[in-house]
Amino acid sequence: MSKTVNLPSPPEELAAEALAEHLRTAVTALVRSTRAADHLAPIPSEALDLIDRRGPMTTAELAANRGVRHQTMAATVKDLAGAGYLTTRPDPADARKKVLVLTPLGKSAIEADRRQRVAILAAAVDLTLDVDDRAALAHCLDLVDRIAEAVARGAGTTARPDGIAR
Repeated sequence: MSKTVNLPSPPEELAAEALAEHLRTAVTALVRSTRAADHLAPIPSEALDLIDRRGPMTTAELAANRGVRHQTMAATVKDLAGAGYLTTRPDPADARKKVLVLTPLGKSAIEADRRQRVAILAAAVDLTLDVDDRAALAHCLDLVDRIAEAVARGAGTTARPDGIAR
C-alpha cells in the first residue's frame, strides 16, 4: 500500500509562478538592454537570427516560428531583401515555393550584433561577478536551458488570445 506524502509548500518567493515571473522579467530586461546596441531593429534581427540558426525557410515558416501573421512577416522580409540581407531560392522540396536565405551581408550583420551583445554581457560579468558568482551563474544557466527545453516541448503552453499558433 502506497503512502501519501504531503510535502510542505515552498515559500512564496520559491513558488513556480513567482520564479517564472522573475525569470520572465529578468530575461526580458537582459534581452532589451543588450539589443539596444544592435544595428538591426529587433524584429528584423530576430528573423535573420532564426534563418541563420535553422537554415532556409519560407516566409510562412518564418512567420509561424516568430508567432506573427504571414503578411506581417512578408513586409519584414521585403525590407530585409531590399537592404540586401536576404535573398530567395527555390525550395529543394517543392520548386513552386521560395525559401529565404541569408546573404553574406545578412550573415555579417547578424554576427556583428551577436558579437556586440556577447561583449556587453562579458563586460557586465567581469564587472559584477566573482568566481563563486560565476559558478552559480553557470549552474543557473543549466537550469534555464532545462526550462527552455521543457517550454519548447510544450510544457505549460496555452492558446494565445490572438489565435496565432506557436
